[in-house]
Formats: sequence, structure tokens, C-alpha cells
Amino acid sequence: MSATTTTPVQARPEPARLRRFWAIVLQRYSLVLLWLLMIIVLIIAVPGDVSLVSALRAVLGQQTPLIFLGLAVVITMAVGEFDLSFAGIFGIAAVTVPALVVLHGWPYPLAALAALVVALAFGAINAGLIVGVGINSVVVTLGVASVAGGLAFLLSGETTVSGMDPALSGLALGRFLGLPLVFWYGLVLAVVVTYVMSATPLGRHMLFVGANRSVARLAGVSVSRVRTGAYLSSALLCGFAGVVISTGLGGFNPGTATTMLMPTFAAVFLGTVAVVPGRFNPMGTLIAAYFLLTGVFGLQLLRLTGWVTEVFFGVALVAAVTISFLLQRRVRG
Repeated sequence: MSATTTTPVQARPEPARLRRFWAIVLQRYSLVLLWLLMIIVLIIAVPGDVSLVSALRAVLGQQTPLIFLGLAVVITMAVGEFDLSFAGIFGIAAVTVPALVVLHGWPYPLAALAALVVALAFGAINAGLIVGVGINSVVVTLGVASVAGGLAFLLSGETTVSGMDPALSGLALGRFLGLPLVFWYGLVLAVVVTYVMSATPLGRHMLFVGANRSVARLAGVSVSRVRTGAYLSSALLCGFAGVVISTGLGGFNPGTATTMLMPTFAAVFLGTVAVVPGRFNPMGTLIAAYFLLTGVFGLQLLRLTGWVTEVFFGVALVAAVTISFLLQRRVRG
């Protein structure tokens, strides 16, 4: 007798499983789809021959500290802290570099290192008063932001400091694959922060502390160290942003630092809609930042600036906070 063999029939995916898969994709990456849709609409609305590639290159090539500052805020928000001093720390770091180089004749590497040290000093003040003494984070960081902003004006002589060697701008504006290095710096930092927060014990400790400090402490997590490290890391990122931006511009106006408050918070909260819904995450912030930058870029092309930009960021922030609150409540449920 000859044995008969049967070929197994591959089971087709169940419709319910496919629907669940696409629901997850849309939930995590709907902001990416909206971003691309926004670019296409702008290409159609803006007069002239503008391609999708050139529009993307223009948006991604913007020299902005938004990515760096957004990552800095994500780190502190992830551990349950609220920091209002990041813009001030960024501003004083950005002013320190040209002030020391142009006004006092310091070599650029030493001035850049001094800017990072200044930023870390303010981060240490935040950590000492909030984590060590136990003062409310909003009060402390608001005061630190004011002090940093005032000292930035003192260092600059209450004016724009410029006149650095134009060759130094290549450290920020040099091109790689058609995009400035400042874009690649932000992308690499986003990947590094994502890895730390999602694939290391430190990242898990950050999530534990952000979710419930008492439970994290009972589980053996050093809550104070995690919170202190968050403030120091955030300040270091703000300092690095200041060094990169002032190097690319060849100088800095300290009055522009406070303008980054609203866009940064909008990007951070809007980022909770993407990649890891309901949670502060670096990649979501990166996507949200470029989503907002695309909107501003489109408004500029349509010659809608000034108050329109302020309204755009305000609406984006309120909408982002509302959506973030609803997602976090859903995750807790």
C-alpha cells in the first residue's frame, strides 16, 4: 500500500487579526501619515513647482534646537518631573560660547566645554533643590529659568553676540546625505535616548519612578538617583543644543531662547500620540517636532507669520495635552 501525503494548507489570517494589526499601526503611526498628508497639501497649496523630496529636505534641514530640547523634556517628564528651565539653560549655554570666544578671546573648544559645564551647573541646582530639599519642581525650575535668562543677558551685554569664525559653522551646518549635521545629531540622540529608555535597566527604572515613586522605592530602585540623573541629563542636552545652534549661527540672541517653550511642550505632548501611545517617548517627540515644523514651514510659505504662528503652537499644545491626557487615562484603565 502506498502512503498518501497531504500538503498542509496555509491558514489565512483571520479578518479580526488583520483589523487589530491595522488598528495598532494607525494608533502608533497616524501622526506620521498626517505629517506626510500635511506636506502633500502644502505642495498643492503653495504656488510654484515644489516636489515632495525638496519639501521634506527643507523641513528636515531647518536649524532648530526643538529636537534637542524635546528630548531633554522627555527625560524629565518620563520620571514624573516638570521642568520649565530648559529654555533658559539652552539660552545661557548658547550665549556662553560666542561671548567667551568673541568678547573674551577664548578658544572655541574651551568655550564649548564651559557652556556644557554651565548647563550642568544649572541642572545640578535643579536636582539639589527639587530632589535633595524637596521643593516643588515648577517653582524651582521657573526661578532657575529666570536666573539663567538674566545671566545670559549679562554675558551678552543685552545684545546679540556674533562674530565667530564662519568656518566653525560647518560643525552644525556641514552636509551629510544632503541634510545638515544638526539633523543627524538630533536623530542619533533620539535613537540613543530611545535605546536607554526602552532596552536598559535604567530605562525601566525611569518608567517605574515616573509611574509610582513609592512602589519603585519598595522595588529597590534608587528614586533619588534616577530623578537627579534626569535633571543632569536634561541640562546636558540643553547645553549641547546651545553649543550646536550658536556654532551654526555664529552667535546668539538671548531673547530668542524663551520662544522655544511653547513649541517644545507641544512637541513633547503631541509625541505621546505616536510610537508608544500614552507615554512620553523620544521617537514620538521627534516625529511630532517635525510635524510642527512642517506646519510652521507651510505657514511661512503662505506668508502667514507672526500671530498665526503663535496661535498654531498654542492650539497644537492644547490639543496635544488633551489627547495625551485621554490616552494616558485609557492606558491606566
